[in-house]
Amino acid sequence: MRIELRDTPFEPLAELARYQDGLATLRGRYGATACFIGTMRDFNEGEAVCGMYLEHYPGMTERELEKLVAEALERYGLLEALVIHRVGAIEPNQPIVLVAVWSAHRAAAFDGCRQIMEELKSRAPFWKRETLVETETSRWVARNTPG
Repeated sequence: MRIELRDTPFEPLAELARYQDGLATLRGRYGATACFIGTMRDFNEGEAVCGMYLEHYPGMTERELEKLVAEALERYGLLEALVIHRVGAIEPNQPIVLVAVWSAHRAAAFDGCRQIMEELKSRAPFWKRETLVETETSRWVARNTPG
């Protein structure tokens, strides 16, 4: 399992390929890879958004991510997982999160990837502050958008 927080942009598919290339001990054991890539929209709650700042508690956020990924690994019998999440300043169209899992079968991979993403959205200590286009003011996002 690898959990990483980054304050710079990343290319999710390149990260996925690079990580999978390093899974030599799993070759022949996985039959499914499921991934989710979350990207910043340029709108939220009916207003145009031109940027976002994502805050977190260093150390605490990583520990919570490790815990929820470990839960999914155990529950679904996943072989491996990768989570890369942005923090800091983010612009529309930039990837925010990559969740990828490897499993012997597709059902476990789909279900495990979804559980990690849903738990991440509800449990991980992140706080979002958006900058609105029209007023150039910022606001804290009070709740996550529905799945």
